[in-house]
Amino acid sequence: MNGLNMRVLLAMGACLFVVLMAGPALAQTTDRIDINTASVEELMGLKGIGKTYAERIVSHRENVGPFTAVDDLIQVKGIGAKTIEPIRDRIMVSPVRTP
Repeated sequence: MNGLNMRVLLAMGACLFVVLMAGPALAQTTDRIDINTASVEELMGLKGIGKTYAERIVSHRENVGPFTAVDDLIQVKGIGAKTIEPIRDRIMVSPVRTP
């Protein structure tokens, strides 16, 4: 194997290593539920969020506006820190777009 082929092979191996190592991190970010776009059914998939809380989250979002931070869920009746903490790593807030 000549030098050029060896460098190409090493570069391909390095790329594969990076993809394999980043895989779990990428999966974690894509598995999050965006509380600004999630449906009632999607929200109900979160631990501690039943139909009533999910409906309140969607209603709050529609009537008050989008959430700007995960901790804004505290503004929803019945939801407090004890509800948010166990799901914090499963939820996210999409950036709020301004017209």
